[in-house]
Amino acid sequence: MAAGQNQRNRKNDSMLTKTGKARLGPLNAAQLTKLLDSSSKPKEKGKIQRALNKRGPIAVAPAPTPAATESAPAA
Repeated sequence: MAAGQNQRNRKNDSMLTKTGKARLGPLNAAQLTKLLDSSSKPKEKGKIQRALNKRGPIAVAPAPTPAATESAPAA
């Protein structure tokens, strides 16, 4: 995108570097996972996977158990 253009005509995009490559720092884990699925280049997939590993495990809320959803009998 930004590559090959002079600076006067280039519009700043905070999500791209000077050469037009995507910045992975501000993306969250869900966005990185979506980007990993849509990427086709092995080099890009490696970068995205490293960024995901750096973030740590994705916290997923546990599904409620059936016993927890039942109402307690009134005494």
